[in-house]
Amino acid sequence: MDSFIKEKLRAIMRRTERAVFFGGAGVSTESGIPDFRSENGLYRQKYAYPPEQILSHTFFMEHTAEFFRFYRDKMLCLTAQPNAAHIKLAEWEKEGSLSAVITQNIDGLHQKAGSKKVLELHGSIWRNHCVRCGKFYSAQTIQESDGVPLCECGGIIKPDVVLYEEPLEREVIAESISELKAADTLIVGGTSLTVYPAAGLIDYFGGKNIVVINRGAPAGNIRGALYVDGSIGEILERL
Repeated sequence: MDSFIKEKLRAIMRRTERAVFFGGAGVSTESGIPDFRSENGLYRQKYAYPPEQILSHTFFMEHTAEFFRFYRDKMLCLTAQPNAAHIKLAEWEKEGSLSAVITQNIDGLHQKAGSKKVLELHGSIWRNHCVRCGKFYSAQTIQESDGVPLCECGGIIKPDVVLYEEPLEREVIAESISELKAADTLIVGGTSLTVYPAAGLIDYFGGKNIVVINRGAPAGNIRGALYVDGSIGEILERL
């Protein structure tokens, strides 16, 4: 990050009164959690089925054991720790300049770093419920089980993550839109803005400043945005 961009970004944050952060997989890759679309992402690894098919509602229903084999192997990163980006965002929230984190990630690292207002568009690996009786189970229960994890009542324990073919939770969407409309600064980080409908939410932002921090350019051009190419953890840590 050159000095001009750095000072421009600092100037935006100095005059910000209510920022919202919209983040994707790139925020968590620096904590060792694999993304989907990069060179070493899950989409480029070889399985009997492509990951996008495995992580669909239809596959979950029809090939449940295979779904959980992949899920335990690639999605349950329970030992991952927050990185500099998570920590800086939590600090901003505590200081009062950041009102919410809207994330496409399911790893819970924002909460682990101390963020309180985290809107999880795609759910969380840390919440799991029986599809029959609704009883809650921990992520450790899923990790330590064999085959298809079953509730005491005999129902399948399903992670509270939004699979392909499943709708986003209405309450989370509504609250995210409300936060975006009320913000004067939007920071988009670690996402190529290719996953819809989540990526379409940024269209509700009506504030003055948009900052996009990502390795490489996002899928679409955002008018008036300040683009910063690089490691989001390193960039936020310097502010």
